[in-house]
Amino acid sequence: MKFDDEPLVPGHPLPIRPGHYSPGRLERVLRAGAFAVTAEISPPDSADPNEVYERASLFDGYVDAINATDGSGANCHMSSVGMCALLTRRGYAMVMQVSARDRNRIAIQGDVLGAAAMGVYNILCLTGDGVDVGDHPEAKPVFDVDCMSMLGMVRGMRDDGQFLSGRRLTSPPNVFLGAAANPFAPPLDYRPLRLEKKVAAGAQFVQTQYCFDIDLFRKYMTAVRDAGTHEKVFILAGVGPLASARSAEWIRGNVPGIHIPDAVIRRLKGADDEKEEGVSICVDMINELREIEGVHGVHIMAFRQEHRVGEIVERSGVLGDREPWRPKHDWEELAPSEDEVARS
Repeated sequence: MKFDDEPLVPGHPLPIRPGHYSPGRLERVLRAGAFAVTAEISPPDSADPNEVYERASLFDGYVDAINATDGSGANCHMSSVGMCALLTRRGYAMVMQVSARDRNRIAIQGDVLGAAAMGVYNILCLTGDGVDVGDHPEAKPVFDVDCMSMLGMVRGMRDDGQFLSGRRLTSPPNVFLGAAANPFAPPLDYRPLRLEKKVAAGAQFVQTQYCFDIDLFRKYMTAVRDAGTHEKVFILAGVGPLASARSAEWIRGNVPGIHIPDAVIRRLKGADDEKEEGVSICVDMINELREIEGVHGVHIMAFRQEHRVGEIVERSGVLGDREPWRPKHDWEELAPSEDEVARS
């Protein structure tokens, strides 16, 4: 999605419009009323930057922002701030996830300043999974803050121009603040209230857990609308393709917070090609979710199927006639011509 004040150099910030908090594309797209699409990039177990560039290129022209995960599942990979440092150089709009599990308030505030200086304008605040579920169960968890207090802390840096200690910042981070939401974790009637609390703490957008149970998500959104929360925060519903019925059953039984109804598993089992059916289910989910009042976009989590994201977006038609910004394509169009360079 292009704007009339696009910078000539990829990665340079857009001007901050009145009523906006950041110079980032994601906030621009959402406040323009477009149905946004974000996706998660799998961090490599590698120090090779080309692995990051190759993975990000799969999303070119299909998503409005890319989430860089932060030790998801308490497993060690390239850091979110490292991936953001690489990809913002190429103009990608990044959502930097920050887990409270691994950093105290000093480290988090420093990372936010560094990220904003590099052109990261979206921060997703997470409490984080416990270390016991990951590949380093002997690690010492931090949890100095949780997602709520982290949101308030970063909002204070941005809006009040000061650290949590009260020390002043010479230049505050202009960031769009996000949080995660799980509509399917019991007790279900508490989920809309927890969303309200995150919004009160500073969340301006939320990305939800996978929404395989559309009916249950509709009930959640009814409660969210009744409370008026949908008018205070942008909600991006989580979706993703399942690889097979067997993997769906394993996820349902072993990954906390993910709810997959029996009907979805039956549909996978009844398909000739379960992986293709998983993609079709994801497309159908997007088309159902986009019709729910208060849903402002989708967040695609295609673990080990990132190469299917473009197909999912195209088949769903969720973008309509717009095309999200793509670094190489737009750089060629926006770069000054030889005549313009000669005249400058």
